[in-house]
Amino acid sequence: MELAKITMRGQITIPSAIRKKLGVKDGDKVVFIEENGRIIMGNAAMIALKTAQNAFAGEAERLGLKTEQDVVDMVKGVRREVWEKRHARDD
Repeated sequence: MELAKITMRGQITIPSAIRKKLGVKDGDKVVFIEENGRIIMGNAAMIALKTAQNAFAGEAERLGLKTEQDVVDMVKGVRREVWEKRHARDD
C-alpha cells in the first residue's frame, strides 16, 4: 500500500512505485474513474488507446483486411478517392 498527502490546493504527489506501475512520467495525464463505489486512477493515454482498440475491434475482419499490405492498399485507395474528388472537373 502507498500513501500520499493532499496539499491545501488539492494536489498530491503520486509515489514513484505507483507512477512506474501506471507507466506515467512528468507531464503525462492521469484519469480518475468511479467504478463500483471506488475511485480508480489510470494512465489517460493508455485508457484512450484501449478505448480506441475496443472501438475498432472486428473492423479489420469486417473489411477483409488480413495483412499489413491489405491495410496499405486500402489507405492508398482512400487517398486516391480523396485526391480524385478534390481535383475532379465539372465538365
